[in-house]
Amino acid sequence: MDKEIPAQTLKVEVLTREAFEPFGDVLEIRDNPLVINQGRCQKYSDLTSVTTDDQGYATMHIYKTARIRQAYQLDLLERHPLGSQTFMPLAEQRFLVVVASGSSDAEKPDLSSIRCFLTNGKQGITYHPGVWHHPLLSIDSGEEYLVVDRKGPGDNCDEVLIPLEQHLIVEVPK
Repeated sequence: MDKEIPAQTLKVEVLTREAFEPFGDVLEIRDNPLVINQGRCQKYSDLTSVTTDDQGYATMHIYKTARIRQAYQLDLLERHPLGSQTFMPLAEQRFLVVVASGSSDAEKPDLSSIRCFLTNGKQGITYHPGVWHHPLLSIDSGEEYLVVDRKGPGDNCDEVLIPLEQHLIVEVPK
């Protein structure tokens, strides 16, 4: 008879630039904007940079994704080894950002290092090239994102299924 493995609930952390730094950048309005266009516009520059290998180039997309409304079992992680990837919500919507470090086996994430961050609805993120992450997890209505990604030759998406035995659950914050 198989023993049932209890589910492990992943702690949800507040997204800050400092906490997310090993995985990428947080895009948000900061202090001291540059005033341009005869004083009609405030520019918050250099929030992130787009990285691609020498064969690729940056493209922009709009993603529309279904939101999660209850506890969610994490099922896969992916990474983009040839370029960074940016997600910016198009409405004030919060989303969960699940990331993991690489393991000693360069082809797999270190599942013991998984972290989960909660955006504040006005923040976007950029993953560094090669950072393992879960696909978008929208938790508020307004599930559209501006996405900046690498396009070009080469395989730029590795996926790894999270084994059911891991039972990693994330609770949807209120």
